[in-house]
Amino acid sequence: KNDSIKDLFKSSDVTSHLKSDKENLFKLRLSQSFFSSSVSGFHQTETETQFTLQGLSLARLMGEETITNDDNGVKTKPSPKLTLLPLVVLIFYEVSGGPFGVEDSVKSGGGPLLALLGFLIFPLIWSIPEALVTAELATSFPENGGYVVWISSAFGPFWGFQEGFWKWFSGVMDNALYPVLFLDYLKHSFPVLNHVAARVPALLVLTFSLTYLNYRGLHIVGFSAVLLAVFSLCPFVVMALLAVPRISPKRWLFVDFKKVNWRGYFNTMFWNLNYWDKASTLAGEVESPGKTFPKALFGAVLLVMGSYLIPLMAGTGALSSSSSGEWSDGYFAEVGMLIGGVWLKGWIQAAAAMSNLGLFEAEMSSDAFQLLGMSEMGMLPAFFAQRSKYGTPTISILCSATGVIFLSWMSFQEIIEFLNFLYALGMLLEFAAFVKLRIKKPDLNRPYRVPLNTFGTLMLCLPPSLLLILVMVLATAKTFLISGVIIVLGFCLHPFLALVKEKRWARFIPEETRPVLEVTSESHVNEEHVDESSASLLP
Repeated sequence: KNDSIKDLFKSSDVTSHLKSDKENLFKLRLSQSFFSSSVSGFHQTETETQFTLQGLSLARLMGEETITNDDNGVKTKPSPKLTLLPLVVLIFYEVSGGPFGVEDSVKSGGGPLLALLGFLIFPLIWSIPEALVTAELATSFPENGGYVVWISSAFGPFWGFQEGFWKWFSGVMDNALYPVLFLDYLKHSFPVLNHVAARVPALLVLTFSLTYLNYRGLHIVGFSAVLLAVFSLCPFVVMALLAVPRISPKRWLFVDFKKVNWRGYFNTMFWNLNYWDKASTLAGEVESPGKTFPKALFGAVLLVMGSYLIPLMAGTGALSSSSSGEWSDGYFAEVGMLIGGVWLKGWIQAAAAMSNLGLFEAEMSSDAFQLLGMSEMGMLPAFFAQRSKYGTPTISILCSATGVIFLSWMSFQEIIEFLNFLYALGMLLEFAAFVKLRIKKPDLNRPYRVPLNTFGTLMLCLPPSLLLILVMVLATAKTFLISGVIIVLGFCLHPFLALVKEKRWARFIPEETRPVLEVTSESHVNEEHVDESSASLLP
């Protein structure tokens, strides 16, 4: 039946007639992804044949989006697509959010030298390769689900599910940090937040308030992130300008190798420079992803490097090298006071608090749309794909918010090490998928293609893969144990969900209602529709 439908729509006459006769079609359910739209019972007058189609996005075929009622009678209106600037800032918040948290690199690195070298060299061997891989694969598979789609296409649905489970779990763990850090900055002005009776309600109110912003739509999240980024970075621009007369370049060269904590150093570097692939789970919500994603990733790389290096160079160059041991989380506020006064310290504290809100918003958006994409692929029950009237995945957002609340009891260092381990495991799978897809599907339409051959892609992925292995090897026994439990849980969860689907204990999006598109050859793609490329999820 699918083959007959595809053959029908290859006919330009039929497509043209559908476009001219679209006023007579039943209302179509709006979907930002080609998996979730449905149309039933339209009349094709030219052949006098009536077809019932499910799972084929005719709205996308006709190049339009409509406002319809969903199965529950809720009106779904078109959700504005993410454009370049909001996407740059969302990626910035997925990865960085500002220099908050990089202070430990000075202390664990035994001085400014290793910290500055790290944020110069690590982006070259880690951030840029990951961003390039993300740009190629996200534009080749411009759908919600991101890396889950890539891995499924390269290695099959089992490993695609494992990738999604690991990345979602690490993302929720990461997101559990930000409401806690936000309250930690506020407690200096409001000591009552040190008490559990006040802290727990504040944490819940903050989490649900930020969750509501995600519910209202990505365009609101993106606009809010732009404002937060401007507010968060401005005090460091002012601090850098005030520090210029006091900077002594020789202070940047100080290092005491006896005080270097390599495990802490590499974990700090890795945590502050990862998650470039996270925004790929929003690919279905981006306007012209083939053009927008590469530009946004390039802009975000520059923004992240600048937001780290400029404050570090200003602070370490203006202050005595003997203060290196005092650099820890939150120390930039003290640097601001020493350079500019109490007013600058207060501004940096406020910026740090607001930056945590931006980090939370960006992370939750990616986590929720990842679950939506996995549901649309049939990996999770269909209720994860339900959208609100704002086009956002309601159940997926609530699931991620619940995970954040339950994980917020863990300590900062524990969360970082656990999420780094799971993230590293998932990234090794992504690099392997990148290389395999180059070999397995050489004709896959790639709106953005990394300008390297197969051997070149291997060399591109080798340095960051070695770094990932190093981060995993340096993990503690406790991290190995807990991560092992999570991995085993993922292995068990996949067959359990298959049983749930088989026994019909929960509704899944049926396979026949999900379009199965062949890999689009680059030689047959119209340049005007380069962003509409998709590939089969079947290996």
